[in-house]
Amino acid sequence: MSGSAGRHLPDLPDEAWLAALAALPGVGPARLRGLVAAWGAAPAWARLVDGAPLAHPALEPAVQGRLDGLVTAWRRAARAFDPVACWERHQAAGVAVLRRGGPGYPAALCHDPDPPEVLFARGRLGAVEQPCVAVVGTRACTRYGHDVARRLGHELARSGVAVVSGLAAGIDGAAHEGALLAPGGGPPIGVVGSGLDVVYPQRHRSLWRRVGDEGLLLSEAPLGTRPEPWRFPARNRLIAALSRVVVVVESPGHGGALLTAGEAADRGVPVMAVPGPVTSVASAGANRLLADGAHVAFDTDSVLLLADVDPPPTVPPGRPAGGGDGPADTAAAGPDAARLLHVLGFEPRSLAELAEQLPWSVGRLAAVLAELEASGLVVRHDGWFERTGAAP
Repeated sequence: MSGSAGRHLPDLPDEAWLAALAALPGVGPARLRGLVAAWGAAPAWARLVDGAPLAHPALEPAVQGRLDGLVTAWRRAARAFDPVACWERHQAAGVAVLRRGGPGYPAALCHDPDPPEVLFARGRLGAVEQPCVAVVGTRACTRYGHDVARRLGHELARSGVAVVSGLAAGIDGAAHEGALLAPGGGPPIGVVGSGLDVVYPQRHRSLWRRVGDEGLLLSEAPLGTRPEPWRFPARNRLIAALSRVVVVVESPGHGGALLTAGEAADRGVPVMAVPGPVTSVASAGANRLLADGAHVAFDTDSVLLLADVDPPPTVPPGRPAGGGDGPADTAAAGPDAARLLHVLGFEPRSLAELAEQLPWSVGRLAAVLAELEASGLVVRHDGWFERTGAAP
């Protein structure tokens, strides 16, 4: 194969040249798309290493007059880069390189207004053919938000839905933890902002591995790419574009979850939000979405309905998204514990408030609370008792 600038190139598929271009500094989705539209992947690489001009109308919107400085950095990096070694590294790691419109590339992204020119994938490529629902939210989530996301992830996966998230700390990770607790259910899909070998955050290393083993990991970045800040807003559009519905569990007044909701709205994808306490900073953004017209995610069935997915008969209808008095919560609890859980609900309550609503002695109330704390169904914080929703 030879490039338009005359340099003989190694005999590699287009996917290899796309991976090499994506590895260059500052080459995001729009710039990669511009390079490919202008020259094609292999010819663009040849022009870089040969020093041929790269000015082209297809590239100008992505560089906005900065082409000369960018090309200098790209040429330097390209001349020191080994596309053959890059391609072999991805093959050895079992990472599929998917070009737009090629085999395995998600159909939902082909006609997106901002489609990725290349994707890097590990796992079950067919996962994207399942009904997909995104569950996203803040990294600094509350226990309430964590448990809501975990239960949503579990019950959606049990209904055959592929739960899509960014594998970030907080809500994203909780949703995938729940999804992985549904054996044989919908496969989890993680869309990340780094190379598939660069785990971020580090504490999610095991979660990344399990999502890749049982579902699918996707990225626009080749192996070895660090999690640069600009990559996270870019990946949010993919989360939205893959999904039938985007559910925001908790978000403050700004953040990535709201950006994902915006990307969904731009694509006509319905946005849902889980209502939270009006006093909770973590729910300020989610509550604002509801005020602005987002759908209310009041239980798993409401999400399934909007996603046009039938719930399985094993999921009790109308169970609250954050938990409920179902078997998962009370299987090991006696009648006193079940009654206290019902009274506690899903708002923090003090011992005095609980005593007012239960005709028990303080000793009996304290003993039942201690039993629920020991079983992980209730947590105590600064004098308040809060129901956890428990692991499904």
